[in-house]
Amino acid sequence: MEWKEILVRYGELSTKGRNRHAFTGRLRDNIRYAFADLPKFKIITERDRMFIRPNEQETMDELIKRLPNIFGIQSFSPVASCSLELEDIQQTAIKIVESLDRTDKTFKVTVKRSYKPFEMETNELQQFVASHVLRKFPDIKVQMKKPDINLHVEVRKDAVYMMAEVIPGAGGLPIGSNGKSLLMLSGGIDSPVAGYQMLRRGVRLDAIHFYSPPFTSERSKEKVMDLAEKLSRFGASVKLHVIPFTAIQQEIQKQIPDNVSMTTTRRMMLKIADLVREETEAMAIITGESLGQVASQTLESLTAINAVTNTPVLRPLISMDKQDIIQIAQDIDTYEVSIRPYEDCCTIFTPASPKTKPKLDKVEYYESFKSFDEMIEQAVSEREIMMFPIKKKDKFSEFL
Repeated sequence: MEWKEILVRYGELSTKGRNRHAFTGRLRDNIRYAFADLPKFKIITERDRMFIRPNEQETMDELIKRLPNIFGIQSFSPVASCSLELEDIQQTAIKIVESLDRTDKTFKVTVKRSYKPFEMETNELQQFVASHVLRKFPDIKVQMKKPDINLHVEVRKDAVYMMAEVIPGAGGLPIGSNGKSLLMLSGGIDSPVAGYQMLRRGVRLDAIHFYSPPFTSERSKEKVMDLAEKLSRFGASVKLHVIPFTAIQQEIQKQIPDNVSMTTTRRMMLKIADLVREETEAMAIITGESLGQVASQTLESLTAINAVTNTPVLRPLISMDKQDIIQIAQDIDTYEVSIRPYEDCCTIFTPASPKTKPKLDKVEYYESFKSFDEMIEQAVSEREIMMFPIKKKDKFSEFL
């Protein structure tokens, strides 16, 4: 089946009132960026929908394949077109229904006659199209309320446009419509899912990862790079900041009692993340923490860790069950990367019996014997910065 255009439905964006144009404009720009590797195509933005019109069928096929990953789209439908001739309308309707799974499906035709001089009235055209489809496919049953297949026919001045398939989109808000935040990205299952959840709410991401060679291997860094690349597939690039963390972790092992060393480690990470956040003009820090999952994720631990910053720390997974997190990781294709057997700096230095209820005053007391400020500033200045994916076109550099 050759399709003419794609009809995009906004969903949540349609509730944005006077700000709607800003959200739809961001969605349009995100689509152009995500498909910058394809030949040029036209985007027409309307109040409650958008039309994408490529010039080549191969571009159309790739758009249909990849659009479900773009946040801000509730659903979309491939649209075919034909002339205003009745025979063309009949044949196009049959081709569309023929391309669909019709097993045990119900059916109806919905007609919108935007071009009033057309030779048939709305009800006449509806009956005309339906009768030809039903004669061709007698196994389909007519159902007027909530049918499985709803063949939409719109008569415009230039042509007749038809669609029947509704493909679910990613929902949410266009990336960048809610500012930028810094994701603390480990090599585990949780943090990529946290990043995905914030992307879905329109937040553009930078990511920060703490790397401790030789205790962590080059493979562990490659795993995080692959996770950043996975997150960049949803319509905007991801800048990854890799922090050399070995010296700080070794100093923590020397100076801090073993049972609170994990709390101090997380506090130093958050201090570093806050400096990078400020430098990159991000508005918040995102973590993959889930309440009670490990010792550093109790309310007492989180309180002690949070005390080093006044920056908002967003924890989208805080109330989620581990199995639910795993399911999302599988759905977004990060799970198999996350379970590669290469440990990150947190798992390498995990103490045998970490405190689950550390006292902030005690943690601050232990840390007072050594100033980490100079080491933190050095780690930030020596960080490695990578961009995912590779920049595609200069005119989209504002997204990078």
